[in-house]
Amino acid sequence: MSRIVIPDDEPAVMAPSAAFATLAGHEVRTYADRPSSVAELVRRIRDAEMVINIRSTSKFTADVLAACPHLRLISIWGTGTDNVDLLAAKSRGVRVTNTPGVSAVAVAEHTLALIMAVAKQIVTVDRQVRDGKWPRAMVPQLRGKVLGLIGTGAIGREVAKLGRAIGMRVVAWTFHPGGDTAEWIGFDDVFRQSDVVSIHVRQSTDTSGLIRREHFDMMKPGAIFINTARGPIVNEADLIAALATNRIAGAGLDVFDLEPLPPGSPLYSLPNVVLTPHAAGITPETTEAGLALAIDNVFAFLAGRPMNVVV
Repeated sequence: MSRIVIPDDEPAVMAPSAAFATLAGHEVRTYADRPSSVAELVRRIRDAEMVINIRSTSKFTADVLAACPHLRLISIWGTGTDNVDLLAAKSRGVRVTNTPGVSAVAVAEHTLALIMAVAKQIVTVDRQVRDGKWPRAMVPQLRGKVLGLIGTGAIGREVAKLGRAIGMRVVAWTFHPGGDTAEWIGFDDVFRQSDVVSIHVRQSTDTSGLIRREHFDMMKPGAIFINTARGPIVNEADLIAALATNRIAGAGLDVFDLEPLPPGSPLYSLPNVVLTPHAAGITPETTEAGLALAIDNVFAFLAGRPMNVVV
């Protein structure tokens, strides 16, 4: 029986990491490609007691969990848990852990980069200069503008700090407001008041489809929308419509309904959108720290120590 299985290390991050060396002496099986099907994922983890999950493309559904009777722990590298049926895991006594907080600074920095790129029209102006033009874009300055946050977890709090650092007024809505992270206002008021709306809630049954046409209709015509959380939190078709009709000024997106972004997506042709490939949290520093924490969750489970438990 393989006690620990890493079924999806592609592109390889775990195998070449310094953290991986701490697993020496433990029975570990690592796969350097992603499972090609549900059946292949089951084949890889059927006899495992613990799984370290690298890629969200591995879906731990109720059927997958039922086919793996020895499984006791799924240790996720990252914060997102939308690839695991948490209710099914709980009912089968499978603990699920993640690595919260390690990418907060990286994602916050990326969020600020997207805000700057969209507000200053960096991509469009760069393209025009390369084409021999010398544009004089009348772009806004951000000091004095309102940054609105939906969600103030570890990442949202870091974004709030950066927003204040460049002179923005920070307002926010979150499920459990408290402290001085931001000026707390209503959910709809974030969209009505903000010059920049940035999303930082976790994807769940409560947040899937949370943001839709009615919220884009509330936004100022010159406002921009940023999403570095999860694509399905936003109705993508409604966002595309708001951008295509210039109902809002622009968007910076690191996450999408389908990833990789399909070749036929209308987002490619919209000039007021900056796109990045779900890479906000990928830095050498966060990668190493997150992998180390995913492994430590396994060791904590074996030793009966506290873990970063989701269920």
